[in-house]
Amino acid sequence: MNRPQLTASELQRLERQLAEASDVRLYRRTLAVLEHARGRSVEQVAGSLGVSRQSVYNWTAAYLRALDPGALADAPRPGRPRLWTEDEQVLLRCLLETTPERWGHYALNWTVPLLQEQVQQETGVRPSDDTIRRALRAERYVWKRPRYVLEPDPDREKDAADSADRAQIGCGHGSAGRG
Repeated sequence: MNRPQLTASELQRLERQLAEASDVRLYRRTLAVLEHARGRSVEQVAGSLGVSRQSVYNWTAAYLRALDPGALADAPRPGRPRLWTEDEQVLLRCLLETTPERWGHYALNWTVPLLQEQVQQETGVRPSDDTIRRALRAERYVWKRPRYVLEPDPDREKDAADSADRAQIGCGHGSAGRG
């Protein structure tokens, strides 16, 4: 591909896009087209940007087809579809409002494995640990470990009171040291 012949306004639009680009990919593509249009070879542009020569050719061709700097932007990518649906989020809320005993589990509190099992029974799909944790975080649910509190030992309190009485008696009578 020969050096692209761009007008002054086309160069100006590319330079404006380069100055305003917040995406690294868009910046690199715009810079490649500009440098190639300014006279640098495809090999030089590719080497300085760390990309293949084919990429520089592709970006230049995409720009020349549309003569629009926007042609260098990434196309939207949908990504992987979400597996955790709003219905499952509602089910999780419902589970958290009840106890595991109500659903047939012998437990006082929900755990991630119990929630996974119950969601699987209801929907047929077993979510991962991380999916459950993300869903709990979305509900602003905070896990706390139970803290065991023992009842005070009445015998220990009685022993402590007797020790205090003996200490007071010992302090008032006699003196320490040799007699």
